[in-house]
Amino acid sequence: MKTHVKALVVGGGAVGTGIAYHLAKAGWDTMLLERDELTSGSTWHAAGLLPLFNMSFATTHIHKYSVDFYKSLEAETGLNAGFAVVGNLRMAQTDARMDEYMLYSSVAETAGVYHEFLTPKEIKERWPLVRTDDLKGALFHPQDGYINPADVTQAMAKGARQHGCTIERKWQVDAYHWTGSEWQVTCTKMVEKGGNLVPSDEQVVIIAEHVVTATGNHAQRTARLLGIKIPAIPVEHQYIVTEPDPMLQEWRKAGNPEHPVLRDADAKWYVREERGGWILGPYERNAPARFLYDVPESFRADLFPLDLERIEEEYMSMIHRLPSSETVGLKDDFNGPICYTPDGNPLVGPAPGLRNMWLAEGFSFGITAAGGTGYYLAQMMVNGEAEIDMASLDPKRYGSWMTTEYAARKNEECYEHVFILHHPDEEREACRPLRTAPVYDRQKALGAQFGQVNGWERPNYYGPKDAPASFDHDARSFRRGAWWQYAVDEAKAIRETAGLIDATAFTKHTVRGPGATEFLDWFTCNALPKVGRINLTYALTDAGTTRTEYTIVRNGENDYYLVSAGAWTAYDADYLRKSAEDFMGRGGGHIDIHDVTTQWGVFAIAGPKSRDILKEVIKDAEPDTALSNKRFPWLSARRIELGMCPVNAIRVAYTGELGWELHHPIEMQRYLWDLLLAAGKKHGMKLVGARAQNWLRQEKSYRAFGTELGRDATPAEAGLDRFIDLAKDFRGKQAMIDTGVRSRCVTLLIDGPEDTDPWGKEAILKDGKKVGRLTSGGYSVALGKQIGMGYVSPELAEVGTRLKIRMLLKEWDAEVVEDSPFDPANERIRVNG
Repeated sequence: MKTHVKALVVGGGAVGTGIAYHLAKAGWDTMLLERDELTSGSTWHAAGLLPLFNMSFATTHIHKYSVDFYKSLEAETGLNAGFAVVGNLRMAQTDARMDEYMLYSSVAETAGVYHEFLTPKEIKERWPLVRTDDLKGALFHPQDGYINPADVTQAMAKGARQHGCTIERKWQVDAYHWTGSEWQVTCTKMVEKGGNLVPSDEQVVIIAEHVVTATGNHAQRTARLLGIKIPAIPVEHQYIVTEPDPMLQEWRKAGNPEHPVLRDADAKWYVREERGGWILGPYERNAPARFLYDVPESFRADLFPLDLERIEEEYMSMIHRLPSSETVGLKDDFNGPICYTPDGNPLVGPAPGLRNMWLAEGFSFGITAAGGTGYYLAQMMVNGEAEIDMASLDPKRYGSWMTTEYAARKNEECYEHVFILHHPDEEREACRPLRTAPVYDRQKALGAQFGQVNGWERPNYYGPKDAPASFDHDARSFRRGAWWQYAVDEAKAIRETAGLIDATAFTKHTVRGPGATEFLDWFTCNALPKVGRINLTYALTDAGTTRTEYTIVRNGENDYYLVSAGAWTAYDADYLRKSAEDFMGRGGGHIDIHDVTTQWGVFAIAGPKSRDILKEVIKDAEPDTALSNKRFPWLSARRIELGMCPVNAIRVAYTGELGWELHHPIEMQRYLWDLLLAAGKKHGMKLVGARAQNWLRQEKSYRAFGTELGRDATPAEAGLDRFIDLAKDFRGKQAMIDTGVRSRCVTLLIDGPEDTDPWGKEAILKDGKKVGRLTSGGYSVALGKQIGMGYVSPELAEVGTRLKIRMLLKEWDAEVVEDSPFDPANERIRVNG
């Protein structure tokens, strides 16, 4: 048995073998370890469906790669992967469901996923066993279907071996130790004893430069061994197999093809043919999480007892949709664990706090994702980055606040929501509120409707004060929901008078010490600000793409305060700390980094009246000039006092208006809130949520991390040349230069439908062909039309270029406009007073 490898993959299910295959194919000396037999985890009882449908850009690419890859395996390995390309028919009972499919259609178009729309009549003509009288239509993927999970895993395993990978079964990992340059992985030989798999006395230590964990249901054990948190916990998923359906058998005997995988999303189930009968897989309510802390040693390729009462509603709806199934009996049943995460996306990427440790955990659609995960994760490991931005799947999107209870309950909710309408403005209710700013109750009393970001409750908009608990749920739509007018009024307030935004969720770090200046100068691409000033800057990946956006406040020669996106606290902290460690390891001066996110609250006040409001409460020897351009210029920071509250104020506004960010001690937040509301009342100040702010920042062409900014584009491609100081050396500089400009970020004004705004998922077209995609979208109150930001090829980025945006299956006129179409000279944000 080999004891030294470049990469060790732990876990021999579909995901693990897919990763091993692609690492070996890339030329890495790779070994895969499985504690039992290949496919003995969730893989063996998976239904093997390969749905291309997904609202995530990254996940759609992963699924598409898998579907294409599986079709090629037999030619390479000689093993039939058992892929039945029968297609996938996703039916809709409501107009809202059809709206969902139309939005998905644009996501699919941006990723090159072929699909069709069918009418109820067309469905009935092709598949007469399907009842269609209550359907609105359907989305059809003719290129997907289902696959035999064991066969495709074995085919990938054979392909991995052909590329030089070693696969060892019956070896359990019991310890990981990082030496500073490699992993020492202690493994124990597992043996059969009384039908159970138990550890023997035989052990071996494998030395690996890189380790990938793909441990499925055993993710909690993996988390303990690594000393980290992994919010991947299985949920029960049951499906049933019927006896043969005589009418189905007759249909097939007549020479008709196999039915596609049928999905009645509004009934929450999938159905496919199985040996003359049907498989029904429901996503019902109240499915429980299992194995919260560990998988019992006696649980191998085992199942849970079936709970038919739990799926009775879904079973009856199958009979409604397929009337011929009413008379057939049940032949078999399965109820097994399928891993989930709180948001339904897997955890793929570097482990938090660890070097050369990679996670591939929490796959609820593991068969669909296995091939694509292997492909893109191998790119990250071998090349440094994948060709698509994988940040939305990064394990560090969950921070240290994550608990077992939170993960279990959110994973149960995620399971139940597989077929719930995926509104872009959806906010799920489970485990909330959890992380709240001190003014949460005050905001709620004033009508705030909250979203959750990184566990924090953040106002999305302010609705009626007496709104019922279901108000936000009922307000959701794929078009302009009932919340839309509230956001319009809030945006207008900031443009016309003033608005107050709670930005407490911002990520905040202090960076201090003798090496702080030299480190940050290398770590970010813009020139560092002078003491008392601020700048906007970017940390790059080694591939030259954008890793993090920072506002840097320089409080002293080697004393910095960094502000970044609230959704990415652990993600940003991990990269910042590891980069500082590398810097000090090369002989750089000492650096102290502290996450102070929960120590400071943040209010953003913006609008033409914002200076007048602050003048009412500022305590200064000369209050009339304290906020003037001379004493407090744009892009500067000052320590001020508002009433009795000390505030670190920053003159910057994400909305593009005169404004300040007011960073204050969190324990004084209620006092400051009351003070500002009282002062703002006579000036017409309005409370403003995140949705209006998102529209306003697009009027200024302000890029946002996770949309315009990510690891698939450089700052130059994002059009941020003015924030790149090419006169200095910085991380990723040469790679950024070598990459050039493959595409360019632009702002577009859109003449769209009267009742729908773009969401930032839509395809950009020229002469009927896809030439780019939107990354953000919304409504411009200042310009009176839809607005969006996105990427197109450089030759189409010229101001005045006429393009089209696909919305509701139609093409709508759009025009590339100059950056910052609202107040391009920044006169309003610089105004004196």
